[in-house]
Amino acid sequence: MFQYCLFDLDGTLTDPREGITKCVQYALRHFGIEEPDLTKLEYLIGPPLKDSFVRYYGFSQEQSREAIRKYRERFAPVGVLENKVFPGIPELLSHLKEKKMKLAVASSKPMVFIYQILQHFDIEKYFDVIVGSELDGTRDAKEEVVEEALRQLGVLDMEARERHRLCAMVGDRKFDIQGAKAHGLTGVGVRFGFALPGELEEEGAEYIAKTVEELQDFLCRCP
Repeated sequence: MFQYCLFDLDGTLTDPREGITKCVQYALRHFGIEEPDLTKLEYLIGPPLKDSFVRYYGFSQEQSREAIRKYRERFAPVGVLENKVFPGIPELLSHLKEKKMKLAVASSKPMVFIYQILQHFDIEKYFDVIVGSELDGTRDAKEEVVEEALRQLGVLDMEARERHRLCAMVGDRKFDIQGAKAHGLTGVGVRFGFALPGELEEEGAEYIAKTVEELQDFLCRCP
């Protein structure tokens, strides 16, 4: 059974679809870009927004920073709690803690928003370590977030083979699997998030759970 488990936040523990897409829509409108169909913005859930604005909308670095400022203008007071915990997640976390597993959040979302979400839904209590980015964009790459979470868990210097056997990284996007592979963790994908078709398979996820129940069965399996 795994002894350490790192979780992504958006699309893995919670469904932030409404808040994130409405705030992206709000930011794009500032630049004269109208996207009335919020489902077309779901692919932006997961990776750092500054990279997505550059990649998908051709923004300069300065424009991307302005877009993030406008995004947070709505997100901080409203969008952060246009969110909900996926059914079964609190029970999963409680079960893992009963199994004496050390749990961490490893998200590219700014720390201030992570804490607000976890506290609002009363699931902060399950986590030994919580790591995210800073508001200035520091540590927003998933590999950096995972590294810091492992450091705080005290397993960063663990022998690579043991770390792969004992530590899992759970997430819904390829960036989570990339973070797992960068540090030799077992990469676990979840189908109930926002991955594009084939995304998790192509990135090399070692296991993909269709449901929270399947995820629990895998994480608690005996070697």
